[in-house]
Amino acid sequence: MADIIDRRENPRHKSAINQQRFLRRYRAQVREAVAHAIAGRKIAEADRDASISIPARDLNEPVFSHGVGGRRQIILPGNREYVTGDAIQRPQGRGGGAGGSGASDDAEGEDSFRFRLSREEFLDFFFEDMALPDLVKTQLTAIPHQRRVRAGYRTDGTPSSLAVVRTMRESLARRIAFAGPALARLREVDEALEALGGEDADADDPRVAELLREREALRAKVSRVPFIDTFDLRYRNRITQPLPIAQAVMFCVMDVSGSMDESRKDLAKRFFILLHLFLKRHYDRIEIVFIRHHTAAKVVDEEEFFHSTESGGTRVSSALEMTIDVIKENFPRDRWNIYVAQASDGDNIESDSPHCRDLLLAELLPMVQYMAYVEITTGEPQNLWVHYEQARAARPNLALGRIRDRGDIYPVLRELFAKKDKERTAA
Repeated sequence: MADIIDRRENPRHKSAINQQRFLRRYRAQVREAVAHAIAGRKIAEADRDASISIPARDLNEPVFSHGVGGRRQIILPGNREYVTGDAIQRPQGRGGGAGGSGASDDAEGEDSFRFRLSREEFLDFFFEDMALPDLVKTQLTAIPHQRRVRAGYRTDGTPSSLAVVRTMRESLARRIAFAGPALARLREVDEALEALGGEDADADDPRVAELLREREALRAKVSRVPFIDTFDLRYRNRITQPLPIAQAVMFCVMDVSGSMDESRKDLAKRFFILLHLFLKRHYDRIEIVFIRHHTAAKVVDEEEFFHSTESGGTRVSSALEMTIDVIKENFPRDRWNIYVAQASDGDNIESDSPHCRDLLLAELLPMVQYMAYVEITTGEPQNLWVHYEQARAARPNLALGRIRDRGDIYPVLRELFAKKDKERTAA
């Protein structure tokens, strides 16, 4: 297999438009390549730029060309092997232009086209068509968020904000208002002088002399109207407006019990890191609360959430109770869009799983907009999954997903936070 590597330099983004056109046309292939690339990355490299390779066969487009079919009459020159009247056998195969065949034994092969995505482009593709479900703009955030918007023109400002077109329009209007009547009269005077002989008119003629004096006066009057006056200057005006944005909080709840071995914890961390990147990229104002739990739960900071080695037994209800307490204390339902994402291997105390289901139905799910639960296991669903399914049957704002290996993380994340039709239309 051969690789075609695009090494063209892109000084000052001169080919950015072509690249964006390419990305639009081959969006599906690029998205698939991005998903494949993220599965093999280290956690610290999740949001970096990347070289993407897509098969050359996906770049082929239908084209019109001369084929070998049909009935044709062709006259070919003769040589030592053929003379006039010989029948020449039609060439076998489809004929030229296929390209991409390699020298493998099976006579098949495909070139790949490789190019580099910037970090922004990579993340755009990665989180495309994802959104927090049922996000409602409840009210302005506690910290006022503002934006600068255009609000017409003003007569003073800085040179950098000068509106040239608007200024010229004002200048033209003023000149028409002040010099227009004089110019109209000047044209009448010129026509009258032309009727009396033009440049050869008799200057001693009283009518000619009067017209000449009037013409000079009119020209002087017109010349006193400046082309640009300070009265004409207009500057772009911008004002600050409060920006109504959604106020949301995401609870990231991770099981760090002893049954969560290093591979399962690695998958859980990758899931939460991608979720964290998605939230930070798409939402300006969102609070994230990290909760770790084994038999006991506690709220931790980002550093401890991803790097602490603390472990223990498993009691999932401790994390749910902690989440409920934090919501009641800090995030009133009428002011916040509340979301929960939970990751666990589902290996819970047998008697605790029904209690978790009851907590979900009675308290947590009525409080939140949406809750996503991912179970990280390679075997059959655990007892926690069974009870969560019962809760999902009663409350549709609970979604479940299963992760078996790295390749499942991105599809599950996209499925859990896929943009719905209503949100897609609103976007």
